[in-house]
Amino acid sequence: MARQVRRAFKYRFYPTGEQAAELSRTFGCVRLVYNKALEDRTRAWRDEQRRISYAQSSAALTRWKKTPELAFLAEVSCVPLQQALRHLQTAFTNFFAKRAAYPRFKSRKRSRASAEYTRSAFTWRDGHLTLAKMTKPLDIRWSRPLPQGAEPSTVTVSRDSAGRWFVSLLCQDAISASPATNTAVGIDAGITSLVALSTGEKIANPRHERRDRARLAKAQRHLSRKAPGSANRDKARRKVARVHARIADRRRDFLHKLSTRLVRENQTVVMEDLTVGNLLKNRALARAISDAAWAELRAMLEYKCAWYGRELVVIDRWFPSTKLCGTCGTVREKLPLDVREWTCGCGAVHDRDMNAARNILAAGLAVSACGDGVRPQRDSSRTGRSSAKQETQRATAGIPRR
Repeated sequence: MARQVRRAFKYRFYPTGEQAAELSRTFGCVRLVYNKALEDRTRAWRDEQRRISYAQSSAALTRWKKTPELAFLAEVSCVPLQQALRHLQTAFTNFFAKRAAYPRFKSRKRSRASAEYTRSAFTWRDGHLTLAKMTKPLDIRWSRPLPQGAEPSTVTVSRDSAGRWFVSLLCQDAISASPATNTAVGIDAGITSLVALSTGEKIANPRHERRDRARLAKAQRHLSRKAPGSANRDKARRKVARVHARIADRRRDFLHKLSTRLVRENQTVVMEDLTVGNLLKNRALARAISDAAWAELRAMLEYKCAWYGRELVVIDRWFPSTKLCGTCGTVREKLPLDVREWTCGCGAVHDRDMNAARNILAAGLAVSACGDGVRPQRDSSRTGRSSAKQETQRATAGIPRR
């Protein structure tokens, strides 16, 4: 049965000079409105302990347009400005719900320039998209077709730091679940191998950032020699941004192909709940961990499993998958990173990554079948054995905890 989902389709486009100027003005106005509304909300809370709602911010925007110094806000489409206020409201909602940090001001240099248009601010006719305040449709390069009969409900136009223009069309799409299989796979994320699978396969880490490190360093050296504020410095900055964009695009493409393959081939996918933010505090490995993009891989697996009717099981981050012997259930006290193969007291010889992937799979299947956690407890139990050892043995064997 097909499932209806909202799906964004992103394309590159090439604006005319007039369109680029109009969009640049819109980006600037969106950023100004967002920052000014954030400033007003922050001041109201700091000085008066008073919260400002979206309706109040929207009324303030109307007043701003009538002032001489902000009259230029009326020259661009009002829809992206209202959407900026809605995004700010969402940011505050997430902050008060403790799902996100306090909203930050948008920087002209560091923030991605974007503007969101709802259905009243664009025209979609015969495959041509025309935005408000424009007379000609955008020159979009249709790298893939939209779903049959789909019409965008929201359009987001953006420009990245490398100067590339993109348009994202949000549409309703019908996605059919993949045929059911009886296979499951455990995934152990790493650096030497990007992932090790419980099937015995290791997928090498492409190390996209390392492959372009020399090119990036050269571009950054050229940038450092340019005078601040000069046109040459802006050109050099774009060259650095293009190298970063090349790295990010290749990484994203690789992760999409890998995640799609794992979801298509397996009914159940199991992986660890890695705290990438904490791992990045290791200064010796932070660069390699960032390049591996484990969090991005997990995000892709999450929504693709939901789309195609697969099950994603994420086991507890404290489960000792690497130090647990998959044969006898003994948990090794220490296992340094440089030890890639180790021998248990029972005589079993383990490849570090393969053993971890198999233990992750066994723990995930136990969670899927029994609905219980696999987090080891540190205190001892009445049996005389540590509960950590008992817990991991149960998870490996698929026996639920009582």
